[in-house]
Amino acid sequence: MLTRGRILWAVVALVVVGAGVLGVRLWNGEPYPSSDPDRVADRLEQRAQTLYDEAALPGRPRVESAGVRKSGCQYRGLRGIAHLDDSRRPDVWQLRLDWSAPGLDIAVARAAQERIRERLERRGWTAADGIFGDMGFRFRAPGSGEQVDVMWYQATGNMLVRASAPCGEVPQRFQDSGWHNSGWSPSP
Repeated sequence: MLTRGRILWAVVALVVVGAGVLGVRLWNGEPYPSSDPDRVADRLEQRAQTLYDEAALPGRPRVESAGVRKSGCQYRGLRGIAHLDDSRRPDVWQLRLDWSAPGLDIAVARAAQERIRERLERRGWTAADGIFGDMGFRFRAPGSGEQVDVMWYQATGNMLVRASAPCGEVPQRFQDSGWHNSGWSPSP
């Protein structure tokens, strides 16, 4: 038989458990999605190749790229306040691939950017606000959080194209392996 005391204890227990779950969620914040760095790197390399092909730079000039690079991501939730020293989570990475073509004049850069912009728009990507280089833009893929930045710098004539994936939590085997991706260069 349920007495008033037992009901009260049950309610108190539920409130304590609920507060604990809510507290953990507030402390840690929204969890990062799982990510496989090898698959993400492959996708970024394919995107970089597509963007290079779409740019259709005259004479196929040399392109500089360090390959896919990783950077740590910030802590989320109230836990981020405890990391005001700007430390990053070792188990959460953002991957990106940059390539650049130096010495382009403004007409060549504008034409290449316009071809890339049209390709992204046809694929349903949306433009993001902001100023990127002397002449540039950022597009985001619907639903995935991936983005592409295309920038041109008048002083150097350098056009930089960056494909990046959002932060994702990586499995332990990648954290311990000293993972890095080999360099990328465009196929002719």
